[in-house]
Amino acid sequence: MALTRRPGGETCQETCIHADVVGRLASLIDEDGTYVELAELFGALADSTRAKIVRLLVHEEACTCDLAAVLGVTDSCVSQHLRVLRALRLVKARREGKFVYYSLDDAHIALLVQVGLTHLGHAPGASIEPLAVRAAQEA
Repeated sequence: MALTRRPGGETCQETCIHADVVGRLASLIDEDGTYVELAELFGALADSTRAKIVRLLVHEEACTCDLAAVLGVTDSCVSQHLRVLRALRLVKARREGKFVYYSLDDAHIALLVQVGLTHLGHAPGASIEPLAVRAAQEA
């Protein structure tokens, strides 16, 4: 039985289940935990300061002090954001003497940022190849 809906909405005008489509799409759904993790990943990038930090680290590793200077915020502010990014495995840290340097955890993170910026029209034609090559060499 088809239900009639008002035209112009975001839903079909009639309800009709296409069993073949539903079957194919249903097979693509992973466990709920996968989507919780995915939402957390994108949630980390939903904060503009964290997105800026990740964007900077696409190009070069940097210590907390350097990131704070570029962003015009306190070391403590950057540290809190890095803690979140590190917990979600978006960034990794390495200690060198008294300094802790941060870099992206892997090239996939750079790809996420690049695709997002390209989609928004802010990075047309930009390449993440140098980062991907560097990440592959470190692995």
